[in-house]
Amino acid sequence: MHGTETIPVSRVRDGALDLLKWLALLSMVLDHLRYVGLNLDGLYVPGRLAFPWFCLAIAANLYRVKDAPATFQWRYLGWLLLFSVISEVPYRLFIDDADTLNVLPTLALGMLIARGWQQKTLFDRGLALIALILAAVFSSQLMFGLFGVLLPLAMLWVFRRPWYFSLLPGLVCLAANQWQVLLDNGNVVALSGLATCLIAPLAGLVLLRHARHVSPPAMRRWAYALYPLHFLLLLLVRKIIA
Repeated sequence: MHGTETIPVSRVRDGALDLLKWLALLSMVLDHLRYVGLNLDGLYVPGRLAFPWFCLAIAANLYRVKDAPATFQWRYLGWLLLFSVISEVPYRLFIDDADTLNVLPTLALGMLIARGWQQKTLFDRGLALIALILAAVFSSQLMFGLFGVLLPLAMLWVFRRPWYFSLLPGLVCLAANQWQVLLDNGNVVALSGLATCLIAPLAGLVLLRHARHVSPPAMRRWAYALYPLHFLLLLLVRKIIA
């Protein structure tokens, strides 16, 4: 990672990308364990890795299939949208005071914007513009807001640039995570969360570069179901604990 390209994503099955997805899923579950009724506030810190790593996975997938037929990427978007709807009820059952939609609409809009920047056709640019307008208008209803929607684009933008450009998606990630609230809080967990937001993109890019020969189980379409299911499982855990 010394002045070279940040990521050598290949078009074959990428074990590092699957590993990134599994680690993002683990980080998300750890983050949500804070809501089962135990004193687990420290899990907020590793939980800050989940969203930027899911955004990085989306950007990496777009990069890998940028020359593939458009139907491939539309299927990808379709699965995101389908499980955005399926996941909303389990999400609200588990997060009692949720004031935003679940995270999948944010990722779907972010994918459209990143794809529009990548493909450069009038149709794709038009969809990206519509997604950007929706994200700006409904920012308060989207998890991680407008900056969260822009994070996949920021991730995609740094792929072929030196590693230190990862500071840009780090700042976008920080902006998406209510940095002012964290800074005002000032405790160890909040400040550690701030630092994690900043370094998460670089950590993900390092993983994609240096873990290319690992062979974790491939994350295929069935993995979308893990998002709503983990809410239901943690809800069950909370009821057992209570």
